[in-house]
Formats: sequence, C-alpha cells, structure tokens
Amino acid sequence: MTDQPISLSPSGPPETVLPPEPAPVVDALAAALVAPDPRAAVAEVVAAHPRSLEGWSRLGGLGRDPIESYAAFRVGYHRGLDTLRQNGWRGTGYVRWSEPTNRGFLRALHGLARAAATIGEADEAERCEVFLRQLDPSWPPADLD
Repeated sequence: MTDQPISLSPSGPPETVLPPEPAPVVDALAAALVAPDPRAAVAEVVAAHPRSLEGWSRLGGLGRDPIESYAAFRVGYHRGLDTLRQNGWRGTGYVRWSEPTNRGFLRALHGLARAAATIGEADEAERCEVFLRQLDPSWPPADLD
C-alpha cells in the first residue's frame, strides 16, 4: 500500500488519485506508440510490465479485433480496481480524469464500455458507462483520446 492521500472533503465523496507509473514504463510506452508496429511494441511493454494500466488501455485501443480489445480493456479495468483498492479506494468516491495518473484506468473502463457494446454486451456497456459517471461526474472529458 502506498502513502497516496485520499482527499476527504465536506463538499463530496473522497477522491482517489493513483500513483504515477514508473518513468521507464512511461518512456517505453511512449516509444512503443510511435513504433512501426505499435500494437506489437505496446504488447511487449505490457508483457514486461503487466501492472501498467496505461499499457493495458493502450493495448486495448490497438486490438486487432473487438475480442482482443475487449480482453485487454477488461484486464486493465480489473488491474485498475486492484490498484485503486491498494491506494485506499473503498468502492465509492471520485477517480477523476483531471488527474493524469488516473487516466490509464479510466481509459480502460471507457474502452471496456465501447468494446462490450461492440460485441453485444449491452448490460456491461451500460454498467461501465454509469460507473464512469460515478467516478467522474464530468465524464466524458473533452481531451479523451
């Protein structure tokens, strides 16, 4: 467990901010995303750093088909829930896009919603969309990529 603060505010639920990913992982992902074969390069980074939420979310976005994308986004989502819990999240409260370190998890959850809809999992897609709005009431962000 890290010493990541959880903000308690009289104006609303607590807010969790995930710790930053290690610089070597961030650098490896940045290089992978501009590689000649970004999907393969990102997959290598994820294989070497399977706890990277940003890695899983990017791999989902580069999936070769809807099932591959769905699987990567689902792994990123579940690893993200584990990471949130390790950082004090107790199942409620905000996890906002405005915090850059939260974006890998939120991108994975958003991708899971889209991929679920694509493969006909309407109930799951709806649950994910509701969860996104519970985590960040201003969802979707203008700078979502």
